[in-house]
Amino acid sequence: MTSLHADEAFLDHYHFTHDPFASRVPGFKFFPAQRKPVLGQLHHLARYSQLLLVVSGPEGSGKTLLRQALVASTNKQAVQSVVVSAKGASDPASILRQVAQGLQVQRPELPAILAQVGQLALTGQEVYVLVDDAEDLSDAALTSLLSLAVGNAEGRPHVFLFADSQLLPRLERVAAGDECFHVIELQPYSEDETREYLAQRLEGAGQGIEVLSDDQVADIHEQSSGWPGVINQVARESLVEAMLAQRGAASRGGFSFSLPRKHLLALCVVAIGVLAAWFMQGRVVEDIDAPVIAQLPLGETPLSAVVAESGATAAPAVAPAIQFEGANQPLPLPLVGEAQPVIREPLAQAAGLSGAEEADAAGVSGVADIAPEPAVSASVPVAPVVPEPVKVAPVVAPPAAPVVKPVAPVVTAAPSPAKPKAPPPAAKPAAGGDWYAAQTGSRYTLQILGARLESGAQAFVKANGADYHYFKKQHQGKPLYVVTYGSFATRDAAQAALRTLPAKVQAGKPWPRNFAGIQQEIAQAR
Repeated sequence: MTSLHADEAFLDHYHFTHDPFASRVPGFKFFPAQRKPVLGQLHHLARYSQLLLVVSGPEGSGKTLLRQALVASTNKQAVQSVVVSAKGASDPASILRQVAQGLQVQRPELPAILAQVGQLALTGQEVYVLVDDAEDLSDAALTSLLSLAVGNAEGRPHVFLFADSQLLPRLERVAAGDECFHVIELQPYSEDETREYLAQRLEGAGQGIEVLSDDQVADIHEQSSGWPGVINQVARESLVEAMLAQRGAASRGGFSFSLPRKHLLALCVVAIGVLAAWFMQGRVVEDIDAPVIAQLPLGETPLSAVVAESGATAAPAVAPAIQFEGANQPLPLPLVGEAQPVIREPLAQAAGLSGAEEADAAGVSGVADIAPEPAVSASVPVAPVVPEPVKVAPVVAPPAAPVVKPVAPVVTAAPSPAKPKAPPPAAKPAAGGDWYAAQTGSRYTLQILGARLESGAQAFVKANGADYHYFKKQHQGKPLYVVTYGSFATRDAAQAALRTLPAKVQAGKPWPRNFAGIQQEIAQAR
């Protein structure tokens, strides 16, 4: 199942109008808790302070969103904002080039930029230079931005840096003890603010906070530490896990088949078309007369001529007509082949099947051990077809009784039985259950895929390297072999490693899991 179908199943299950925890959602409202006071402080310092302003916080703390809100809340008639990104452009020349382009300055040099800032000040316009991902700036670029913030007699822009906390020691070293910058550190949400933030996100997607239980909200706040970007990620994972648990319980209680409404409608249309084609085929078969029988052309060629051509003496009686039934049908051949492992994300189970169940339904759970059908030998004797008697007008036989030479039957030697091929040696699991037992429960790994056949997991691990391992668990009463990648100290480290995986592995949407849960599943499977 593709990730697109999995997203549709997620939205359909909770009746969302869109993914409430995506980075950009329609009709998004700025959440004021812990951020609106900072926004007001930035506007105040830009007006009355002469210092470079730094907004600091960890990844997912909402720095980029605050920068967007600062630009959106400025008076466009009185402020010209220039947004600069330090990603891939961390040297002074690249930074000054971006600022010069934003101000339409021909020369990307500090004096020319400050001269343009002075000209805009004469028209009543201030200049805001906002640098995102500022932790990537080089020390030389930081020095240039500090000089830009100080300005000269012609003009002085207001410079804002949005960066992780790791920038602060470097900035202090570059400033050499001078008081030339001011730091505003973002604070995480409290549990009540986390609940209000989740409620606002869910209401924007057409649902309420009732979708999450109190325990789920408390767990989301604990795992995210109150940072909004991490709240989005953990909340989505929590909803997906709850959805999969509900569908797993429903399938264990009885047969369950659930698809989005548009897919069910498409299946109904296909079924109606198949039924219509079947009825039409039935009517055509009823209109066909008796099967065509190959007969000798009695009215055109004498029987004696036919026999003469074959080299035999004419018989006194006419040979019965020969009927070939099924001669134009193809001989069925065995299907032999090997499928490839299918990568699945937990969200891909959203249409009612787990990753392994879906792979089994398609016939490709891991590397499938498909037993070939027995080959059909052409030398196997076939029972003769007894033709129906055909009434033929009597033919006058010649005086001499002909002698028909019998044709000796063709005897075909029976084929020697084929020797069964020895099964390929199974790949040994990379460390197996002992490797998982040796891991600390608080560490994380990346779950890659699940397969119903152990040979599928073994083949994937063998093909991709020693960093891949697999373990056995029980899923819906059947064994499931789950492949994982690596061992990481934190969830963030696992997420960072995910981006280094090959594209074909990333396409399955791997996700981080802690070893405590995996060790529990291994123990339950024993």
